[in-house]
Amino acid sequence: MHGSPRSTGLAPAAPCGHAAHVGSFLDAAAKRDDAGRMTAYLLAWVGACLVAAVLVLRRRHAIARGAPAYARFLAHRWKLVTGALAAGGLIAVTPWAREVDYTWDFVNATFMAALAFTTAPWVVGTLYRALRGEVGPGTTYIAVCVWMFSVSWSYDAWHLLDHGVYPPTWAANIIASSCLYLPAGLFWNLGWTEGRGLHFAFTERGWPEASRPAPFRRIVPAAAPLMALAGAQILYFLV
Repeated sequence: MHGSPRSTGLAPAAPCGHAAHVGSFLDAAAKRDDAGRMTAYLLAWVGACLVAAVLVLRRRHAIARGAPAYARFLAHRWKLVTGALAAGGLIAVTPWAREVDYTWDFVNATFMAALAFTTAPWVVGTLYRALRGEVGPGTTYIAVCVWMFSVSWSYDAWHLLDHGVYPPTWAANIIASSCLYLPAGLFWNLGWTEGRGLHFAFTERGWPEASRPAPFRRIVPAAAPLMALAGAQILYFLV
């Protein structure tokens, strides 16, 4: 019996080869399905951005009137200084961040920092006012798209252009970047007035046009925890 060809172990070779063929076929099918889903997602968010662009064009005159006031709102000294420090810090940690996430580089660190500073205060304030019924659905939709473009879609697009594939970290990046974007929007909306004391500027009537600059020393009690939160999240990402 031991000398029989049936016991040599050669016979199962064909089934093993068949199993390997089936496995490779399933792997290829899974990759095609994944590529199809990512293509659909890409087309969906590009379409969402095009709709937002149309809405912006329809509101271009109102946006042009409000843009100078928003620029002045951001041009307070402490906001410019902390914005520069935040951007510098995010760019400076890039070499270490790449050891954890190869998709991170100096380019996306730079433009995502710039987008956070220029858009997060408006987006967070607009969404707060939308929850209170003070903003219409069109403006709310634009704010959501700007949020997603700032924290995710711009990052996805750059990786796709630079590497030719959709970033595998796209979903995790939405959460990680949003956890920095929201505190940034709150931080650069900190305000203080004689009558109200410390508060968020987007709770003021006529924000941001009517918002007045707040001395940094007045907002430190709220600024320090938000700065610590952002710093802790970056350190967690690096570790």
